[in-house]
Amino acid sequence: MRAFGKFLLWAAVVIGVVVGLARLTALRWWQLPEDDPILTTSVSPTLFPGDWVILWRLTKPNYGDLVVCDDPKNEGELVIGRIVGEANDQVKVQGQDLWVNQSLVRSERACTQRTFKTEDPNTGKEVEQHCAEVDLGGQLHMRGNISEHRSQSSTLVTEMKLGEGQVFLLSDNRLYPFDSRRYGAVERATCRESVLLRLVSREGWGDVNGRLTWIR
Repeated sequence: MRAFGKFLLWAAVVIGVVVGLARLTALRWWQLPEDDPILTTSVSPTLFPGDWVILWRLTKPNYGDLVVCDDPKNEGELVIGRIVGEANDQVKVQGQDLWVNQSLVRSERACTQRTFKTEDPNTGKEVEQHCAEVDLGGQLHMRGNISEHRSQSSTLVTEMKLGEGQVFLLSDNRLYPFDSRRYGAVERATCRESVLLRLVSREGWGDVNGRLTWIR
């Protein structure tokens, strides 16, 4: 029994060391702010305010990844978005539609949960949106669609030619974006972390649908 106790102690020490090294080199825990509706609404339905996520920082983010970068307009602040354009790409966004080098990125299907609710960052009112899955870089990710009655959002057009070392970040929520249309192209070197996993939502471990979710 004493030997088994020593084994458990050593196992705990080893696990602690491994986790500690991982946090120093490869992983970081981060909670999405609950007091910044412009930022957090922009990443729904993939993530929501108060979600605890694990950020991966051992390798450089790839095309299609949801990433955390330095805000190019405000020193010390962060932005979060999906890499949809890289060096020398021509990116066009109109409403919920995306073109990369004149090719339309098409939605594949509706999400398993077809609708979701989020907060309008301008009014604070709850809004219901439809969710679609989009193929980007060979991976499906969720997109919050623009509703039929939001004609202003569907007519806005942004086109941008990216330079060397630049990326275009696009919000998963097309109705309430906070992305490169607002703050311009982002230096890729400042995008050091990608969102890997949601540990739990702000509702805690009891929220089965919001825990241990791989982020695509």
